[in-house]
Amino acid sequence: MNNFKRYTVTTALPYANGPLHIGHLAGVYIPADIYVRYLRSIGTDVVFIGGSDEHGVPITIKARKEGVTPQDIVDRYHNIIKKSFAEFGISFDVYSRTSNEIHKETASEFFLKLYNDGKLIEDTEEQYYDEEAKQFLADRYITGTCPICGNPKAYGDQCESCGTSLNARDLIEPKSTISGSAPILRETKHWYLPLDRYEDWLKEWILNEHKEWKVNVYGQCKSWLDAGLHPRAVTRDLDWGVKVPLKDANGKVLYVWFDAPIGYISATKELTNDWEKYWKDKDTRLIHFIGKDNIVFHCIIFPTMLKAEGSYILPDNVPAFEFLNLEGDKISTSRNWAVWLHEYLVDFPDKQDVLRYVLTANAPETKDNDFTWKDFQTKNNSELVAIFGNFINRTLVLTQKYFDGFVPPRNKFEEIDISTLEELKCIPTRIENSLDNFKFRESLSEMMSLARLGNKYLTETEPWKTFKDNPERVQTVLNIALQICANLAVVSAPFLPFTSEKIFRMLNLPSMKWFKAGNTDLLEPEHKLGEPVLLFEKIEDKDIEYQINRLEQIKTANDKESEEIKVSPQKETICFDDFVKIDIRTGKILEAEKVPKANKLLKLKIDTGIDIRTVVSGIAEFYNPEEIIGQNVSILVNLAPRNLRGIESEGMILMAENSEGKLCFVSPIEDFNPGSEIK
Repeated sequence: MNNFKRYTVTTALPYANGPLHIGHLAGVYIPADIYVRYLRSIGTDVVFIGGSDEHGVPITIKARKEGVTPQDIVDRYHNIIKKSFAEFGISFDVYSRTSNEIHKETASEFFLKLYNDGKLIEDTEEQYYDEEAKQFLADRYITGTCPICGNPKAYGDQCESCGTSLNARDLIEPKSTISGSAPILRETKHWYLPLDRYEDWLKEWILNEHKEWKVNVYGQCKSWLDAGLHPRAVTRDLDWGVKVPLKDANGKVLYVWFDAPIGYISATKELTNDWEKYWKDKDTRLIHFIGKDNIVFHCIIFPTMLKAEGSYILPDNVPAFEFLNLEGDKISTSRNWAVWLHEYLVDFPDKQDVLRYVLTANAPETKDNDFTWKDFQTKNNSELVAIFGNFINRTLVLTQKYFDGFVPPRNKFEEIDISTLEELKCIPTRIENSLDNFKFRESLSEMMSLARLGNKYLTETEPWKTFKDNPERVQTVLNIALQICANLAVVSAPFLPFTSEKIFRMLNLPSMKWFKAGNTDLLEPEHKLGEPVLLFEKIEDKDIEYQINRLEQIKTANDKESEEIKVSPQKETICFDDFVKIDIRTGKILEAEKVPKANKLLKLKIDTGIDIRTVVSGIAEFYNPEEIIGQNVSILVNLAPRNLRGIESEGMILMAENSEGKLCFVSPIEDFNPGSEIK
């Protein structure tokens, strides 16, 4: 452990425009929670800070699409996210939100400190402006053709087809997603953080003083610094966010990348009046848990903000993780390709620790990794059930059977007893070393090695075979096995907190701190144990097949949606004089029946407002006669009559046809009287 008096541990703030998925958990929240639970168990003063990031363009876009306010969106998803974290056992000391007043005040004060100290620069630049909507456009409100791959739906900041980061002015034929019009360039004033002025300091601080950072983190920082840094805007033209606290900044808010990390500070203020010791005391260690897409913000930009402000400590480590894929494909919220936490908690109640275990075992620590439902099942059935749970259950059931649930005494040791106890003493130290170095997969494996040690010990000593002839030997064996159980309860607590609590209850012990780990006398002879229960249960094939089938349905829907929509080419141009000859009216279907020996035709009686007339229409494949009586339609009334199957058809109803050939009525939304003209 490092020689710090206290720790401040933060996790990337999830965007409050959707629920949590397993990628979030594996890459940020589970490792952070393991680390914090470990720190608490060794008696460390630590605060664990989380919260929802509630500003930014994606939230305003979602609100616009749904016809609600941004506040409606963030209220909905903040509550979903917070509830999911609580049920899953992520043990935040505070889970705040950036729409809180305390955050707005903190972010404003931070900005003003930089502004008043002359640490920001002011500049005017040209940005895209929508003249119809009368507003400047954020990058995500601009689409156009990607200059790299030709994707016609690239955004102003990135092409999601080829993955290239873009500037809105790179787009070919840009247009506003708000009005659909072509935006113009207009000057606007903003304030910038001059990152280039801190480049030398950053190189010394990161490249020389923090060579211990993970390879992926150090490498990405070096790449940014080698390329050279430039001033970065801290404000933008939007109406949703923390208002820029300057008189001449109407219609401007703090850029979300600037205001979001300040949320760590405001959340700590919300937690305790003694917040400064966690942010301004040199004896405090600041750790950021994030995904790799946030490395530049937490290793270069936020530290520069803190350095410029002058009174805050800097992050000591940023153990960023890579990405988790799902069944071989990149997790995508827009394609619904994800395992959502709130749905998992419904489908697998009381199996929080199973998911914690699987995602830690597959943690994308240094490279992207993959989650599959089959592997989830295998790790549960072959490891948690067959190894961990089996050892605990066998030990307690045998103790119940042979000694009425009382801890037996230890008698004469044999060589296997001595070697097992020596190994028991070593395992907690190995777990500590792995956790101290943010190697969570390795630490989990060491924890499981303790369960494997217990199983191996029982298998080799075979107490069920020796009890009849040598009960004293069985007393020693089960005492040692129970000491392993108690140690498992201690060392599993950071990884499997719900399971650890169950073991402590079965052992009739209070929860213990980490310093008890490796102790071979956690259970005294004659201590009465609780009733044994199964810690884990097998996950059946049908449960996994259901999840796989659900993903297959999502994949099929995505594939279908991504197929190029076939649109008929425009017909030859007509002049206005030809158009005005067309007489289209609203009408109402009064009667409908099938035309004999014609699978596609229906005979309709339609009230056109002018008269009641007969129309033969080829819609029988899509509509039953009885379900369309009373349907409002649009009808071309001045079409020359045609004889169809011996029936004179006096007009044509208008239908829309999609790329699959399906038809639907083109009818007025409101209930217009028959005969109303459509112009």
